[in-house]
Amino acid sequence: MSGREGGKKKPLKAPKKAQAEMDEDDIAHKQKIKEQQKAIQDAKAKASQKGPLVGGGIKKSGKK
Repeated sequence: MSGREGGKKKPLKAPKKAQAEMDEDDIAHKQKIKEQQKAIQDAKAKASQKGPLVGGGIKKSGKK
């Protein structure tokens, strides 16, 4: 008895899907998304460079 017979069988590879044709609207939409993601990454980089905005720690009110 061979150990190769048991276990899961590998699924057959699916054929590669053809590249879908993209019209001008799709291209413009993808470009807009790329620009938004780049702007978000730039904002994150700028935010990480600076120190904490409030250096006072926990502020207590005068009420008890």
